[in-house]
Amino acid sequence: MSSNAVLTEEKNPRGIPRAPFIENVEAHIGGPDVEVEPTLKQFQDALAKYRYMDTNLTQRRQGLEEKIPDIKKTLAMVEYLLERREGKGKASAEDEEEDDLDEDEDEKSAPKPLTTTFELNDTLFAEAVLEETEEVHLWLGANVMLSYKLPAAVDLLRTKLATAESTLATTIEDLAFLREQTTVMEVNTARVYNWDVKRRRLRRERGEVDEKELKAIQ
Repeated sequence: MSSNAVLTEEKNPRGIPRAPFIENVEAHIGGPDVEVEPTLKQFQDALAKYRYMDTNLTQRRQGLEEKIPDIKKTLAMVEYLLERREGKGKASAEDEEEDDLDEDEDEKSAPKPLTTTFELNDTLFAEAVLEETEEVHLWLGANVMLSYKLPAAVDLLRTKLATAESTLATTIEDLAFLREQTTVMEVNTARVYNWDVKRRRLRRERGEVDEKELKAIQ
């Protein structure tokens, strides 16, 4: 391996490079008399990049973990409205009341308005009456709201949910990969540093003067 090679060409599916484990420190830095400072600097730069990516991915994970429950709640509500619209809820109601032959057929087929609450902010809710509707308005972000027919809204939300869950899974996978590479680089740094300490000690025992010590004497 070249003394300039810090990260391998091997990468994970999202392009994050794998950190090599340095088995032979002397061979990696280029010889028994080569200074270790450039190698240690390269290791520190690689660690800084890994930690920067870790911070960004951690923030993305937190955002997705907050976003996914909101999408699920919205999807469940729109699916319920669609079921009411299509009369899917009618069948179960008719099964429960099949013995009541005196009930008017029109009353059974027409869904009653639904009274519910909706969130204005974290601690403030308002009451609303929902009647039969064919469309809903969805926030798409950046203060953008669009109107969708119920089937189109369900399809959109299901797609968004699948995408968010897939992104969360890959983000968690990347975070685990990053933390593994960070650990490898920290171990490499410690191995190079300890090798250098051992080399200096052996030099002193043999009566050799280290280049830095010689410069200090001069």
